[in-house]
Amino acid sequence: MAEAERIIGTPDDSDAARAEEPQRPGGDESGESAESGAAPARPRGRRRIAVLFAVAAFAYVLDLVSKMIVVEKLEHQEPIEVIGDWLRFEAIRNAGAAFGFGEAFTVIFTVIAAAVIVVIARLARKLYSLPWAIALGLLLGGALGNLTDRIFRSPGVFQGAVVDFIAPKHFAVFNLADSAIVCGGILIVLLSFKGLDPDGTVHKD
Repeated sequence: MAEAERIIGTPDDSDAARAEEPQRPGGDESGESAESGAAPARPRGRRRIAVLFAVAAFAYVLDLVSKMIVVEKLEHQEPIEVIGDWLRFEAIRNAGAAFGFGEAFTVIFTVIAAAVIVVIARLARKLYSLPWAIALGLLLGGALGNLTDRIFRSPGVFQGAVVDFIAPKHFAVFNLADSAIVCGGILIVLLSFKGLDPDGTVHKD
């Protein structure tokens, strides 16, 4: 209350308050504070941590359930044609990165996935942008999905083969976690081109 009266003042004491107020070094007659503009304004709105983790959880659960169904129903079975020869469901085990690249570096890809998860979790503390929350949630859910395979599936911890099953014609076989990672990455590129930062501010080069 006292702070509000100091800022607003009253018709009777405004002149006296101005006379008694000590002059700050660097101040001017207009009464403008020397500290104005010293600290950057906080981003408006609220943090989007809940959105990030909700999207991540959705992507992770969808990927996990799809892989469980594929392992149980499709592994060691004939591929299922979804759209003729153009799209099939075919269960394979992939020891490499997304879309089957780099099978000799399984442990390295596992460490990279874990590092991505840590970076996203740290970035969540200053996340105010809804589009960025969705993009990072997709990345987080996809990374967690494939990391789960690498930790818990054979042939061993941190060397497990990822379950892939979406097989378009003339393209590598992938899974829903790979799709989430790619979609999140594309969205991040678009947001960066538009100049939107994770904290909700917009910059122009």
